[in-house]
Amino acid sequence: MEAVQAVGSVPILEAMGIRVVDLRPGFAAAELPPEPNVNHFGVTYAGSLFSVAEMLGGLLSLATFDLDDGGELAGCVPLVKESTIRFRRPALGVVRATASLSDDEVARVRADALATGKGEFVLEATLTDAAGEVVASTVGTYQLRRLG
Repeated sequence: MEAVQAVGSVPILEAMGIRVVDLRPGFAAAELPPEPNVNHFGVTYAGSLFSVAEMLGGLLSLATFDLDDGGELAGCVPLVKESTIRFRRPALGVVRATASLSDDEVARVRADALATGKGEFVLEATLTDAAGEVVASTVGTYQLRRLG
């Protein structure tokens, strides 16, 4: 699945103007523009910050695990089970969110999903502003889960 299709499959993410800027096995990065994501204080809305970070788990899963029809994990979908965010400072301008999984973690999740139909992983995302300052960080528990 192409990154643009992945964002477009969740209409609110597309409406927020989120743009995938780097997507490869084990790594995902996306940018959130200021508009339409500015709150009544003139800084990036907290819900938008959360959304751009949370969606990285799904994107990373699509780029990392063979979930397409005919793939070894076909029938599995990425789900978020839990996520927390820590806001560090107000965000101004374009915000970049990044997250990655190590090769060892990818192998473990793949093996678990193949063996049990469920592969759980924890993903940490970092959000930085246009000046490169960390504005927030998230920790999410995700799961590849075979449906049906």
